[in-house]
Amino acid sequence: MAEETHNSLDGRADVVVQAGRIEALHLHGAVASDRPVPFQLPPALAHFVNRQAEQERIARAAESHAGDGSPLVVALSGIGGIGKTALGFHVARRLSRRYPDGVLYVDLDDLRRDGVVEVADAVAELSTGLGVTAEWLERSFAGRKKQYWTLTRDKRLIVIIDNARYGTEAVPLLPASSGSLVIVTSQGALYDLDGTAPVEVPVNPLALEDAARLLAHIVDDHRLPAEPDATAALVRGCGGLPAALKVAGQWVRKYRRRSLSRLVEELTAELREKGIPMVEAVWDAAYAGLGQEAARLYRLLSLHPAPVVTAPAAAALLGAGEQRAVDALEELESAGLLENRPEGCRMHDLLSGHADRRAREADPEGAERDVARRALIRWYRRQAARADLTAAGPRMTLAELPEAVAGVPDAEFSTKPDALRWLESRRLALYGCVRLAFDSGLYEDAWALCEPLWTHFLDHPHYADVTDAFATGVAAADRLEHLPAMVRTRCQLARPLWEQQRYDEAAEHLSRALKAAEALGESDEERRLRASAVEFSGLLKFAKGDLAGAAADFEASRRIHTAIGNAYGVLLQTYLLGRTALRQGQVGRAVGSLEEAHRMAREQQRERMTARTGFELGRALRCAGRAAEAEGLARAALESARERGSAVDEARVLEELAGLADERGAAAEAAGHRAAARALADRAGGLTGS
Repeated sequence: MAEETHNSLDGRADVVVQAGRIEALHLHGAVASDRPVPFQLPPALAHFVNRQAEQERIARAAESHAGDGSPLVVALSGIGGIGKTALGFHVARRLSRRYPDGVLYVDLDDLRRDGVVEVADAVAELSTGLGVTAEWLERSFAGRKKQYWTLTRDKRLIVIIDNARYGTEAVPLLPASSGSLVIVTSQGALYDLDGTAPVEVPVNPLALEDAARLLAHIVDDHRLPAEPDATAALVRGCGGLPAALKVAGQWVRKYRRRSLSRLVEELTAELREKGIPMVEAVWDAAYAGLGQEAARLYRLLSLHPAPVVTAPAAAALLGAGEQRAVDALEELESAGLLENRPEGCRMHDLLSGHADRRAREADPEGAERDVARRALIRWYRRQAARADLTAAGPRMTLAELPEAVAGVPDAEFSTKPDALRWLESRRLALYGCVRLAFDSGLYEDAWALCEPLWTHFLDHPHYADVTDAFATGVAAADRLEHLPAMVRTRCQLARPLWEQQRYDEAAEHLSRALKAAEALGESDEERRLRASAVEFSGLLKFAKGDLAGAAADFEASRRIHTAIGNAYGVLLQTYLLGRTALRQGQVGRAVGSLEEAHRMAREQQRERMTARTGFELGRALRCAGRAAEAEGLARAALESARERGSAVDEARVLEELAGLADERGAAAEAAGHRAAARALADRAGGLTGS
């Protein structure tokens, strides 16, 4: 019997069909079992002291866990700075061999907006750690939970959920495996971890002798054993907090020629004079020992809207060159006031609060902070706009590109993947800058930042970030009464709302966008923006199943684009009309619209739209009984998907080819296509048939 081979690119699963026998040839790491095992832990701490009782309690629980269907949940609770996260990381390293399928980590504070965590984003972050690419990530919360459960079933994982405030935030993040360990950290006991029987492990301040031992590890100094009373006083003053002991150790190291007793006396005098806790005095002493530039950067870092800061962002805050910022960051790290991470420098929350207090003391009128805040926001806004232009190409934008910040280099990204990676790696800072700009009265910056974030959202649907940012953009546009921005930001906000099935809210925003659009002028750009708002209205109706209403909106939008001579707008609306007609069962109309759209896409040399229109036209032709033509278009769409590296599009086209093969009676070929589609989904963690 003849043999047919369907070759896939990029190491995807090749499928050989022979005599009805299907063999999946898994090449170059294409199967799920060959994915790298996640290990989302930072480098081990150089110094970790004691917590022996807590470690042994967790180890005993892991050994005795019966695996009754639920994972083992360990709840670590204690005040901020006590070392809960460090303990969780240490335990995870120690027990990682018992859990060979990897270690996942999510910090809920990174996803918290106005005190609330968008749990769907936390599930997405964990799923991404398990190898799910953005295009395969389910959009709805329910879909993401199912995807996560599917991925974690029968796995032996460690999942660290940091900074939970309520048990209800953590429960949806539990893996669907009784063989897994979940470590949840919180400042207080969690009484609503429903459906679990957590092992509760309070994390108390370090005992005096353990704290002294940690201090000795941080700074190897002969004065510590030589002056035990002074050492004990310093340790007691740090309250058993590792975060404070780290700063104290670096401070002691800096003043090697002074006796420890003298240093502690100076702290005690300040404590008596100012009436502040000694731990505050320790931080004040470390701050007082900084050079002028490092001290100023320390104060200004409290403005940064994300936990990790990079050298260019620090340079923007300082208003200095990048090398001076690097030098200041290194000085802060040497003082124990910053922690160096692979992704940048991170400041502990307790120290961030101290930095903010020192900033307000040094700059009571806020002039220094205002200049730094404006420069930081402008730098991030400029980089986001540049990344958007690289990733999405020229498109209609309302805001102009800000000028470069003097002395601060632009980020480097020469390709679309580079730009998208930069946007994702800086997303907390970018979305945070929208809120920072609004709260600072910089309303134009707030809504303008939302424009480039649209490109990021389409590839990375972090709903907590994007919903908060776009809602803030709407409020900023309203404050300025900037009609075009009022239209644009409401359309941007509507899409993530309807993707979360918040249809009424999306409809309200689009209704207001359309009313604002009616007040726009008659320039080509204003009419194009009006057409865009009408298109968004149609997309919402399509998502809700109102196909007749969607078609009417797409037709109205097409008329505007035709009148202003916007060829791409005409192409897009014609495609949407054809897709809607096909969903309505109006096959003849669908074929006509999609043939026209496909022709226009080829004439305009738009590769992706050529593939999209060709695929939809093929589906319509198949429904019209023109299978041979449909198959040719499907194979062209398959080639395009592979060239673009879009596994989702490739799998969708393979499913269509399988249906066409079924109609020809080629059962083995159809099975081969479906096996290849399943292999693609398995490789990227997608739900089969989603």
